[in-house]
Amino acid sequence: MGSTEDLDYPQIILQYSSGFLVSKVMFTACELGVFDLLLESGEPLSSDAIAACLGTSTTGMERLLDACVGLKLLAVELTQGGALYRNTEISNIYLTKSSPKSQYHIIMYYSNTVYLCWHYLADAVREGRNQYERAFGISSEDPFGAMYRSEGEMLKFMAGQNSVWSICGRDVLAAFDLSVFKQIYDLGGGGGALAQECVSLYPNSTVTIYDLPKVVQVAKEQFVPPEEHRITFHEEAELYILSKILHDWDDDKCKQLLSKVYAACKPGGGVLLVESLLNEDKSGPLETQLYSMNMLVQTEGKERTAEEYSRLLEAAGFGDIRVKRTGKLYDAVLGRK
Repeated sequence: MGSTEDLDYPQIILQYSSGFLVSKVMFTACELGVFDLLLESGEPLSSDAIAACLGTSTTGMERLLDACVGLKLLAVELTQGGALYRNTEISNIYLTKSSPKSQYHIIMYYSNTVYLCWHYLADAVREGRNQYERAFGISSEDPFGAMYRSEGEMLKFMAGQNSVWSICGRDVLAAFDLSVFKQIYDLGGGGGALAQECVSLYPNSTVTIYDLPKVVQVAKEQFVPPEEHRITFHEEAELYILSKILHDWDDDKCKQLLSKVYAACKPGGGVLLVESLLNEDKSGPLETQLYSMNMLVQTEGKERTAEEYSRLLEAAGFGDIRVKRTGKLYDAVLGRK
C-alpha cells in the first residue's frame, strides 16, 4: 500500500467529479439503441452507418461511439475505409435488450427516473426526505404511489427489478439451503423474477407472490409464464422473502412489517431478507453507501448493517439469525421462528 504522497488527489477529485458523465454515456447509447443495432447487424459498422440507422447526427454519434470504446463497451477497428465499431462481450450480455441477462431496463429506469431525483440530492440531505415532488411535481408522501405514478412507470420499474434478479437472484437464494421450505412467500415480489429463480433452484418448492393488486395483475399478464404452476399469488407459507423491501422504510415501519410476518409465519418457518449490507462501521461498500443515498432521494428508508437488520428481526420475535455476504450486489439474512 503506497503512502498518501503517492496518490494524485487532484486527478482523483476530477475523476469523481466527472463520474456522472460515464453514466450518461452508457445511458444514452442504450436509449438510442447502439448496442442492439450492432448485435443485430452481425458485423462491425461505421459511425456514419450507425448514425443513419438510428437517426442521429454523424458528429454526435462518432463522439458517443468513441466514448463507449474508452469505457470498454465497444471495440473499434481501423480499416482503409475508416473506423468500424462492434460490441464487446460485456455489451452483448448486459446492454442489449434481447439478452437473458440484459440490464437495459434497469439502466433506463436509472436514466429517466433515478437520475432526475438525484438532481435534488442537496435538497434531500437538507430536508431528510425523498424528492419526487421537485423532480416530477407529485406528492412525496407515498413513495410507491409516486414510483407507480403511471402504468408505464410501473412497468419500467418492474422490468428493471427483474433484470437485476437475472444476475443477482441465484446468489442470494443459494446463500442458505432453502430446500427445507416448501411453501415460500415473496412479499413485494413484483415481476416475479426472484420467484422464478427460486423455483429453478428449489424445484420442489412453490412460491407465492404478494404485492399491490395492480402489480400482481401486471406480473400475471407480462412477467410470469402461465404454465409455471409453482408460482402463484397469495396463501400461507413456511418462508417469507423480503427482497429489497426493508430498505425502503424507517425502523418503526420495518418492525411493524416484520411483526406481521412473524405472526403469519408457521412455527419452524422463517424470513429471508435480501438487502445490500453495509460494513458494521459503515465504511463501505461504496455501492451500498450510494444505494443508501438513493433511498434518501426516493424512499423513506436507508441501507443498514447486518447487526441493524438482526436487531429488527429480534424485535419482531425471530431468532437463530444468520448472515451471509454473497460478495455480489445483495446479501442474505435468515431469521427463524
